[in-house]
Amino acid sequence: MATSIRLSRGGSKKRPYYRIVVADSRAPRDGKFIERIGSYNPVLPKGDEKRVVLDIDRAKHWVAAGAQPTDRVARFLDAAGVKERAVRNNPKKAEPGQKAKDRAEDRAAKAAEAAEAAAAAAAEANAPAEEAPAEEAAEG
Repeated sequence: MATSIRLSRGGSKKRPYYRIVVADSRAPRDGKFIERIGSYNPVLPKGDEKRVVLDIDRAKHWVAAGAQPTDRVARFLDAAGVKERAVRNNPKKAEPGQKAKDRAEDRAAKAAEAAEAAAAAAAEANAPAEEAPAEEAAEG
C-alpha cells in the first residue's frame, strides 16, 4: 500500500481549511484516511502559529515508514524540521512558450510594416507639398 501525507480540504466555500492526513494514495482527496497528523488554515495570517499545526512525532514516524508528502506538505515538514526538502529552481518558468514567442514576432513584424507604411505615407504627403512651391517659384 502506497501512503501519502497530503491535505484534505474542509471548510465552506471561499473559506478553506485543510487537515494534514496520512492516506492511501488511491483514496479520494477528502475521503478515507489512515491518520490525521495536523491542520492548515490558509485564512490566518502568515505569522500566526495556528496557521500550520503539525504532530511532529507522528510525521517523523510516517516519513520513516515511507509515506510520500505532497509538495505543499513537504514545505510544512521542512519548516518543522522533519524532512529536508530540495530547493527547486526553474529558470524557464517565466519564459513564454514557443507559440507566444511566434505571436510576439509576428506582432513585431506587423508593427514594423505599419510603421514603415506610415512613414512612407507621411513622407509622400510632405514631399509634394514642399516641391509644389519650388516649382511655382521656378515658373514665375
